Amino acid sequence: MITLGVILLICGFLFNIPILWTIGIVLAVVGAILAVVGGTGRRIGGRAHWY
Repeated sequence: MITLGVILLICGFLFNIPILWTIGIVLAVVGAILAVVGGTGRRIGGRAHWY
Protein backbone atom coordinates (compact mmCIF):
# COMPACT_ATOMS: atom_id res chain seq x y z
CA MET A 1 0.00 0.00 0.00
CA ILE A 2 2.89 2.31 0.74
CA THR A 3 4.47 1.51 -2.61
CA LEU A 4 1.25 2.20 -4.51
CA GLY A 5 0.89 5.49 -2.63
CA VAL A 6 4.39 6.58 -3.58
CA ILE A 7 3.84 5.60 -7.23
CA LEU A 8 0.62 7.63 -7.33
CA LEU A 9 2.39 10.57 -5.68
CA ILE A 10 5.08 10.53 -8.35
CA CYS A 11 2.59 10.15 -11.20
CA GLY A 12 0.40 12.91 -9.80
CA PHE A 13 3.40 15.21 -9.53
CA LEU A 14 4.81 14.44 -12.98
CA PHE A 15 1.49 14.60 -14.85
CA ASN A 16 0.08 17.44 -12.72
CA ILE A 17 -3.06 15.50 -11.73
CA PRO A 18 -4.20 16.62 -8.27
CA ILE A 19 -6.49 13.65 -7.58
CA LEU A 20 -3.59 11.20 -7.98
CA TRP A 21 -1.52 13.32 -5.63
CA THR A 22 -4.29 13.25 -3.00
CA ILE A 23 -4.96 9.52 -3.32
CA GLY A 24 -1.21 8.84 -3.15
CA ILE A 25 -0.88 10.78 0.10
CA VAL A 26 -3.84 8.95 1.65
CA LEU A 27 -2.56 5.51 0.63
CA ALA A 28 0.97 6.21 1.83
CA VAL A 29 -0.25 7.45 5.23
CA VAL A 30 -2.70 4.56 5.72
CA GLY A 31 -0.03 2.06 4.65
CA ALA A 32 2.46 3.53 7.09
CA ILE A 33 -0.07 3.41 9.94
CA LEU A 34 -0.94 -0.22 9.17
CA ALA A 35 2.75 -1.12 8.98
CA VAL A 36 3.53 0.48 12.34
CA VAL A 37 0.51 -0.99 14.13
CA GLY A 38 1.06 -4.40 12.54
CA GLY A 39 4.71 -4.30 13.51
CA THR A 40 3.80 -3.96 17.17
CA GLY A 41 2.12 -7.36 17.06
CA ARG A 42 -1.46 -6.13 17.18
CA ARG A 43 -4.05 -7.67 14.89
CA ILE A 44 -5.83 -5.31 12.54
CA GLY A 45 -9.25 -6.33 11.27
CA GLY A 46 -8.65 -9.92 12.37
CA ARG A 47 -5.44 -10.22 10.36
CA ALA A 48 -1.97 -10.45 11.81
CA HIS A 49 -0.27 -9.19 8.61
CA TRP A 50 -1.27 -6.84 5.81
CA TYR A 51 0.37 -7.38 2.44
